[in-house]
Amino acid sequence: MIDIKLIRNEPELVRENIRKKFQEEKLPLVDKAIELDCKHREVVAEADALRNHRNTKSREIGSFMAQGKKDEAEELKKEVNEINTRLESLKVLENELFEKVREVMMNIPNIMDETVPLGKDDSENVEVARFGEAYAPDFEVPYHIDIMERLKGIDLDSARKVGGSGFYYFKGDIARLHSALLSYARDFMIDKGFTYYIPPFMIRSSVVTGVMSFEEMHNMMYKIEGEDLYLIGTSEHSMIGKFIDTIIKPDELPQALTSYSPCFRKEVGAHGIEERGVYRVHQFEKQEMVVVCEPRESAQWFEKMYKYTIEFFRSLNIPVRALECCTGDLADLKVKSIDIEAWSPRQQRYFEVGSCSNLGEAQARRLGIRIKGEKGNYFPHTLNNTVVTPPRALITFLENNLNEDGSVNLPEKLRQYMGGKDKILS
Repeated sequence: MIDIKLIRNEPELVRENIRKKFQEEKLPLVDKAIELDCKHREVVAEADALRNHRNTKSREIGSFMAQGKKDEAEELKKEVNEINTRLESLKVLENELFEKVREVMMNIPNIMDETVPLGKDDSENVEVARFGEAYAPDFEVPYHIDIMERLKGIDLDSARKVGGSGFYYFKGDIARLHSALLSYARDFMIDKGFTYYIPPFMIRSSVVTGVMSFEEMHNMMYKIEGEDLYLIGTSEHSMIGKFIDTIIKPDELPQALTSYSPCFRKEVGAHGIEERGVYRVHQFEKQEMVVVCEPRESAQWFEKMYKYTIEFFRSLNIPVRALECCTGDLADLKVKSIDIEAWSPRQQRYFEVGSCSNLGEAQARRLGIRIKGEKGNYFPHTLNNTVVTPPRALITFLENNLNEDGSVNLPEKLRQYMGGKDKILS
């Protein structure tokens, strides 16, 4: 959510930002916000004037009573009562208009960084760099489920009976490898100076609307029936929510946090849930990184964070590339975003395994997170990035470390989490 002052003072800048996102249908929201904000300020001004007038009359009442002029005092009391009645109605109207302004503002996209490339959708995202040599082995690489089944590591049929499509049972060495990736990711981030968290896996609606757009909320979140609780789609939701309505001292920043959680997603509007695959599923686990920092430091943190993910995947012998999201692919709360894609030898292409985002002050503004300043409080910037999501990471890991005999090499970084093994044997 952007500052209403920006819309008051530079509405054309806000409109141009919307145009760059190819969301012309949202252009009327700017005029709507201006109109409602004007009405809100008029109501506030009238209420302030009436309070001043009431204070003056109250002093006059005291003066009349001191002089024994009870009739004059009683007349003024009637006037004060009328003012109080009007103030009560204005308070209701003020609150209504405030909520209407906020509702409109929450649907107006955040102002993107000027370096974000112009483009209509993800097909126009821009490659930043590649890391590691993308290659194809001399033998045919099977589909990832076939690899897992040969290693006796997955049971989709039972999962389909229990939960339907989009769920899975990992077992044996594949289940162990899944946990090993998460454990390695946890320790990798701790070694980078991040504090490890296991957060709540359910959050209230006030947190949900603070961390994501209404469209994302509808497409992603599972709501608990009869409760003001949602299952998290990523631990970023809980971790940013941790700071709701807090004032942070400057010497407490930056907050660099890494968190583990299961994640639950409806995947409405996505490309669909696979019948035989674990690329897009309803339930998965993830290691995340979250940073809350001074505004002037967020660009530096953004670069460090996405490079940590690159370093992590390269340590597992997985080639990756970084793609900068274009204007049309950037979610409304984001200032700038880079996707990390891993190489698939079977498909001979890269696919997304993580995303690093700078959200500026949007989440902090929505959630009331502030930094205590000498000349007044101000909003921090928030950033998040995926370290690893094992279902997707398992796909690229197995393909890139597969041997012709069906065994899978285990890089040195994972061996301590796999009982010292250097291979998974078929």
